[in-house]
Amino acid sequence: MQTRTASCSCGQLQIQVAGEPLGTGICHCLACQRRTGSVFATLAAFAPPWRVTGNATEYAHVGDHGSHYIFRFCPVCGSSVFHTETGREDTHVMVAVGAFADPNFPPPGDSIYDKRRHSWVELPPGITTCAEDPDYP
Repeated sequence: MQTRTASCSCGQLQIQVAGEPLGTGICHCLACQRRTGSVFATLAAFAPPWRVTGNATEYAHVGDHGSHYIFRFCPVCGSSVFHTETGREDTHVMVAVGAFADPNFPPPGDSIYDKRRHSWVELPPGITTCAEDPDYP
């Protein structure tokens, strides 16, 4: 089984995951835009187990529909590396695709909060788009 390691910029915080991603997507929500400093976040979900090395600063955020997320950042360089949803830590972890620093990483399959996508952002052909988060009505 393939393993991948995502790392912050300075290498202090790392997460090692195994297997293929459960899914890879783009999020255009305003919280992801602010958190990343970019116009969207690209994330990949992985099933347990995963292994974290280094120290992380945690930031708790409540999503638009009441979900609670814990984001993990490197306290040294400030890079966003991964996050979990409270109550779902045993099902998956979301890892920032850029933290893998792998240009061959599988492309995203969906784009959420498309209603908040910047008009100049072009999506890959065939990607599924949702105006909001499809996990919530």
